[in-house]
This record gives sequence, structure tokens and C-alpha cells, in this order.
Amino acid sequence: MAKKKRLGIEYNAPVTLTFSLLCVAVLLFHQMVIQNGMLLLFIAPGSQSGPFPFDYKDPLHYVRLFTHVLGHRDWSHLMGNLSLLLLLGPILEDRFGSKMLLVMIMATAFVTGVINACFIPQGLMGASGVVFMMILLSSYSTIDRSRIPLTFILVALVYLGSEFLSLGTSEQTGISNIAHLIGGGCGSIFGYLAVPSQKKQTAKKAKNDGCEIIHN
Repeated sequence: MAKKKRLGIEYNAPVTLTFSLLCVAVLLFHQMVIQNGMLLLFIAPGSQSGPFPFDYKDPLHYVRLFTHVLGHRDWSHLMGNLSLLLLLGPILEDRFGSKMLLVMIMATAFVTGVINACFIPQGLMGASGVVFMMILLSSYSTIDRSRIPLTFILVALVYLGSEFLSLGTSEQTGISNIAHLIGGGCGSIFGYLAVPSQKKQTAKKAKNDGCEIIHN
């Protein structure tokens, strides 16, 4: 008689879950220990005209180009990002693999950090750019590079269009629309590059079919 399986909890999306837990840990640490703001380690430096400009001589400034995505202003800021991260992350991790999603997150963090350090006076923190990358990436559902899915076009118009319209109000709201646009742009590029060409797709299918015939 087969043993009855016990109900358990699976760490099903390691990159997404670890990233989310790190964001929570960073905010908890700063609220319980620092209590007077966010450590600069989790804020990307701004341009030379800002109060905390990028210093190419300081090694930590290069680290901050990646780690700024872990820092959040408050719980409202964090929960807004986590709600989409935990929804889209596991789907993308299952589709592209954990290693590839990690590369995409790090690349998005680096690109947004570099552009902020070059052109934006204010510091930057939060995973909003990563979230927008995931939104655009998740809408790219086709398996053929020669075709652009209509859902991708509509999502780009809705999300990126609203960010373009909000560019003038970013200073008042404290939201970096530029980071959202950059993240969405990264997701669009990743969506196209991660899709295999039709030729490779056909060859892979033929190989799999051949394997099935041999094993059968």
C-alpha cells in the first residue's frame, strides 16, 4: 500500500523568494537598528549635481549600483513591489530558469543604477525597476522571434505610457518613473533575446521527437 504523502511547503521559486526575503530583512534591519533612514549601501548614487554623487574611487559605490533594489522607503513601498514580485517571479522563474532570472534581475539593477548615477541627481532605491522588467517580460509569451504578441504591445502601452505621462510629477511623488521605464525596457529586450529562433525551436522539437521514438 502506497504511503500517503504529507502536506508540505515547497521553496518553489528560490530566486524570487530569496530576493523578496532580503528586501524584507533590509527594511526590518533599518527600522529596528538604524531608525533614522536607509543605509547608503541600499541607495544608488545620483549624478554629480546631486547631494550624494557617484564616486568612481569608492568600491562601495559600484556595489550600490546592484544593491539599491533591496532598499525600500517603508512598508507601503515594499508591499507594493512584493505583491507583483511574488505573483510574476515564480512564473518567470519556471519559464526561464532560476539562473537566467537572477541574471535578468542583476542586469536590470545595474542598468537602472548606472543611468541614475549618470543623469539623475536624486538617489534611487526600490525594486520597482525589477517589477516593471517582470511585467513586460511576462507579457512576451510567444516562442517565435519573428512575431510580437499583441499582449506585449498593449502592456507596454498601458504601463510605459502611464510612466511617460507621469515623468513631470516624479519629484513630487518620490517615485522614479525613469527607473520604471528602464526596467520595462530591460524586460522587453530580455523577452526578445530569451526567445529561441524558429529554426532552433524546430530543431529542438525534432530532437525531442526523436528521443521519444527511441525510448518508445
